[in-house]
Amino acid sequence: MSSTVPADGRSDFDFIFGRWQVRNRKLVDVTDVACEEWIEFDATGAAEPILGGLGHVDRFWAETFEGFTLRQFDPESKLWRIWWASSRRPGHLDPYVEGSFTGGIGQFFCDDVLGGHAVKVRFQWTTLNPDAPRWEQAFSYDGGTTWRTNWIMEFTRTASTSNQNQ
Repeated sequence: MSSTVPADGRSDFDFIFGRWQVRNRKLVDVTDVACEEWIEFDATGAAEPILGGLGHVDRFWAETFEGFTLRQFDPESKLWRIWWASSRRPGHLDPYVEGSFTGGIGQFFCDDVLGGHAVKVRFQWTTLNPDAPRWEQAFSYDGGTTWRTNWIMEFTRTASTSNQNQ
């Protein structure tokens, strides 16, 4: 039996396994199209593989809230789906964003309604340095012609975990 992992995209998120210090810069109200006020805060995070390496979970702890991400890879479509939930909206799971990586940049999209406005949502991961990845969230209110970044996370690795198929 071969231990080779197929080069179909399932390993693209392996960089996330471990513990992280996370520097955040976020619009005070990401659902307000007129908001111009930014806040900065620190958080910690931890991620681990599940489902034989075809998925993983990560948790995010900030002073005022906790978040949870579930990511799953679909080998047939070669796409990742990412769900987010937070203690700020108990009982709510955001619609998943879907996408893939090319050249160390992952882009993931969905349609949603936020603050009464139809929006396209984009998550973008930049993983050129796997020990210091960057995540950005942006919304488009014009069908994807223009994007407005509203949340940036800069990660610094504090500990690794095994990325064996767990």
